[in-house]
Amino acid sequence: MAKPQKRYVCQSCGSVSHRWAGQCADCSEWNTLVEEAGGGNVTPFQAKHNLQSGGRSFQLVGLDAEIALPERMASGIAELDRALGGGFVEGSATLIGGDPGIGKSTLLLQAAAKMALAGLSVAYVSGEEAADQVRLRARRLGLGNAPVQLAAATSTRDILTTLGQGNPPALLVIDSIQTMHSDLIEGAPGTVSQVRASAQELIRFAKERGTAVVLVGHVTKDGSIAGPRVLEHMVDTVLSFEGERSHQYRILRAIKNRFGGTDEIGVFAMVAEGLAEIANPSALFLTQRDESVTGTTVFPALEGTRPVLVEIQALVVRLASGATPRRAVVGWDAGRLAMVLAVLEARCGLSFSTSEVYLNIAGGYRVQDPAADLAVAAALVSALSERPVPVDAVAFGEIALSGELRPVAHGALRLKEAGKLGFERALVPSALVGEKTSLSLTGFRTLGAFVDHMLGRG
Repeated sequence: MAKPQKRYVCQSCGSVSHRWAGQCADCSEWNTLVEEAGGGNVTPFQAKHNLQSGGRSFQLVGLDAEIALPERMASGIAELDRALGGGFVEGSATLIGGDPGIGKSTLLLQAAAKMALAGLSVAYVSGEEAADQVRLRARRLGLGNAPVQLAAATSTRDILTTLGQGNPPALLVIDSIQTMHSDLIEGAPGTVSQVRASAQELIRFAKERGTAVVLVGHVTKDGSIAGPRVLEHMVDTVLSFEGERSHQYRILRAIKNRFGGTDEIGVFAMVAEGLAEIANPSALFLTQRDESVTGTTVFPALEGTRPVLVEIQALVVRLASGATPRRAVVGWDAGRLAMVLAVLEARCGLSFSTSEVYLNIAGGYRVQDPAADLAVAAALVSALSERPVPVDAVAFGEIALSGELRPVAHGALRLKEAGKLGFERALVPSALVGEKTSLSLTGFRTLGAFVDHMLGRG
């Protein structure tokens, strides 16, 4: 009889080892290897067994075969449907993660209630709250009359047995996957083996019965979804719910989507009645001001196909000689700021070496668009020279290390959004001057020419 083989699974990254160690060899975390049962008896014959025969043959389908597109179910929340690519797909598995208290359960309860009021069968299973708590939240949101089927359960077997009786629901919400427990696997809920096994059974139920399953996932302190990384590979769609508790807005971003693109976002605002959709997100991130202020520039960012106007704020404080200047950035890449400052010093003759530089994206928004380079440079030059950027102007463009201003994608879309919000001028790279727009375009080939324009030189 072969000796049972032990398996030790890392609770941080999910890697498997046959010997216990204090530190995981893959992720270098300490004291995360936990013994997992179910390794089975491995014999030399089983290890060398040939898998080329004895299986069940299946049919191969050509790439050009006529297959109907999967049907989508509207959630009743336009911003959620935008992030999903048009709504929930029958038989799909969606994973949504976010910080505690960000509004994951509130958003899914609102979507479940609206879909139930539209005539669809919806089941909401909570492993963290009692059914009465979910019902009280629904009443607070004004959705107490929605025919959503509620339950408080953590056993995956009990959930699938209950839902397997009769017609399956069109939508199943599991809040959260870290609380689910499978009796086929030893270990506490939330461990790598339990999360993987429970998710696999729920996804199999979704594929076989045509139910759209939504799994709520916890996140770690660095913002990634807790549990094994394979969980994100198992599901069809991964949504990230982002935002700061101190700010009103929330952004729902698609990280993975097998049924649509990952370039769309949904914008919400947390109000007393729950999460409200924001049709014009630019209104959240622009400061209402009637006169020009030094160190501020409006930048038309692009999230997928949606332009969002944000305000970039800069402050330059001169220090006494010998002091070490500080660089502080909120909402933008600190390395990108260092590059822009270096180009301004090397190519434009401006000195920031004896000044502290503070950069902030208003409203708590996070910008990753390289087109923000020119807007950041405009804010820095304005703060250094105390010359305000015109209040009716926007700026965007990418800065090269040579000081050249490079064009960016979707310039016409950015200009159109700026024109809709009342802006009249745009400071852009010279390659975009030919765009058809209602704004007055001022093009610059180099960053030096742009700085000369702002400072009134030459």
